[in-house]
Amino acid sequence: MKDGIHPTYYKDAVIKCACGASYLVGSTEKELSVEICSACHPFYTGKQKLVDTAGRVDKFKARMEAATKARAKKDAPKVTGEVVKTEEKADKKPKVIKDDKKFDK
Repeated sequence: MKDGIHPTYYKDAVIKCACGASYLVGSTEKELSVEICSACHPFYTGKQKLVDTAGRVDKFKARMEAATKARAKKDAPKVTGEVVKTEEKADKKPKVIKDDKKFDK
């Protein structure tokens, strides 16, 4: 390896998590900070903890709820009003006009 081109390696670098846990590791950085570690990650702890950045989870839930309502509205049977027919007069017959002058042979 060439001298002078590699970063300094710290064998006692510290990683600090947002939950308060800290770990000693080897790194080219003296101190590192992380948001989630194995002590607070849901996969390792079995606890459900949502890390919500800028309300993304709430926005997603709202979109899913709106989509569900729209789908239910689309699939619902359509309600139509009944067509009410007016009473037709059975006594009244159509007028037949006989005009012999029109139909001359």
